Amino acid sequence: MSHATLTPQRKSSLRGASLPKWFPWALAAGSIALGLGISAAAGLHSNIQWGLIAAVLFVLGSYGIAAKVEGRRQAKDRVATSLVWVSFILAVVPLASLVYETISRGVKVLDGYFLSHSMGVVTDTEPGGGIYHAVLGTLQQVGIATVIAVPIGVLTAIYLVEYGRGKLAKAVTFFVDVMTGIPSIVAGLFVLSLWIITFGMGYSGFAGALALTILMLPVVVRSTEEMLKLVPNELREASLALGVPKWRTILKVVLPTSIGGITTGVMLAVARITGETAPLLMLVWTTNFINANPFDGPQGSLPVYIYLQYANSAGQGAAYDRAWAGALTLIAFIMILNLAARGIARWKAPKTGR
Repeated sequence: MSHATLTPQRKSSLRGASLPKWFPWALAAGSIALGLGISAAAGLHSNIQWGLIAAVLFVLGSYGIAAKVEGRRQAKDRVATSLVWVSFILAVVPLASLVYETISRGVKVLDGYFLSHSMGVVTDTEPGGGIYHAVLGTLQQVGIATVIAVPIGVLTAIYLVEYGRGKLAKAVTFFVDVMTGIPSIVAGLFVLSLWIITFGMGYSGFAGALALTILMLPVVVRSTEEMLKLVPNELREASLALGVPKWRTILKVVLPTSIGGITTGVMLAVARITGETAPLLMLVWTTNFINANPFDGPQGSLPVYIYLQYANSAGQGAAYDRAWAGALTLIAFIMILNLAARGIARWKAPKTGR
């Protein structure tokens, strides 16, 4: 009997050559430098042009160098990662530029006096004046729209998720989808023809709030519907098994479980309608004086204030500065709403046991 000779085998490595962790940063710096050089040599003066050149060089460089060192399979993975980073930067840069430009121009006249006074008898070409009447109008119009849209939207979503079956539920879902894509000007025309022309009501903040309600309603329905669908069916079944009626199960189990997401959806819907301009121009008009009654007469609003100040500024002067200050106020208002939505969502999120 012959015995096989045992010879030691070399342990084969499954990992090939790999690029260092600092490679993407070095490649990005090189791509930016090369993009600036190409842009200068070609006589290009736009930052967008050299930025796009640098992005293309970064993606191509990621694939070329990675394919040479790590292989084509790993190179494809690096290209996908590079495209994600490039897309992220392309989305963030305009947003950061917008915020920077608004803050740098808006802080010139944004102070306590600006926030606590209206335009009054100040003409558009004169310095001074404020935005108080527009802030008051926006708060009232958005508040009325929220009071109307939230109960209707939440109850509609509850019907679609908990009770909706058959043709009626399909019809409601179809109309909600259609309303989601309605342009704001169409909502304004509808309220104009029905509320003002047909019913003979005058131009007022309430008329604008009705148009904002139409725009807000489908957002509330859709967001609430998705949050209700995330509630586990086991919770509903456990409550029903204990003999609790369905309406009480919805009130005591389903809604408290999803209240954080519902609140977030409502806040986002409010932020979505706060910047609408077209329906307010048609239905509310505007005034330079304080009108605290949203049911009678024209009323100011932040979007219309920004539009009119810029339209009358010719790109310079006091009205131009007030337009940027109004834009900064509007951005700050929407940012506060979003932060409040995140805070409420985190506060009302279901607590997991240890």
